[in-house]
Amino acid sequence: MWPVAVVAGVALFVAGCGGSADGPEADSGATSTTTSAAASTTPSTTVAASTTEEATPSTTEPAPEPETSPEEPAPLAQVEYQRNESYYFSSPDGTFECGIVRLPTRTEAGCEGPTDPIPPRPEDCMVNWGLGIRVQDSGEGEFVCSGGPVYLSPDGASPVLPPGSSLSQLGYTCATTAADVTCTNDATGHGFRVAAGSNETF
Repeated sequence: MWPVAVVAGVALFVAGCGGSADGPEADSGATSTTTSAAASTTPSTTVAASTTEEATPSTTEPAPEPETSPEEPAPLAQVEYQRNESYYFSSPDGTFECGIVRLPTRTEAGCEGPTDPIPPRPEDCMVNWGLGIRVQDSGEGEFVCSGGPVYLSPDGASPVLPPGSSLSQLGYTCATTAADVTCTNDATGHGFRVAAGSNETF
């Protein structure tokens, strides 16, 4: 009977060792699986964080401002010089009052003020002579025989037309320098230039 008991004890010992071996291997496999899952999860979490960081700057960039074109200034003729249907201005040195005026029977451009030399008075001029010069719808520029102001603004004050600028209205163009005024009929090319110490008609 003793040999049988020994064999049975050995069998039990071997069986016990086999059970112990299976247990650690199973635990090791579970641990390995858990570690692998954690390892594979960690990189994906890092990538998601990286994606969030890259997207953030694009949402915080300011939107580009829309392009706007500068406002065009209003024409000076409409703002300063127009009175009713005519246009009036002063020469830069204040010597001449000028206008592009619409009269009942014609339109003309002219200036009034002292100038020299003055041509002889015509025999048919019985009023003021040599105080104004003009150009009309036809013909060359000429001195004016008038009984009163023709190119003075109705409100008595005409804005200055700055030197180097021009005013074009009603078929005439008047331009100024620091010393003189030139007005021309746009269609005929006739006109005048007037200054305190000189003048010419063409």
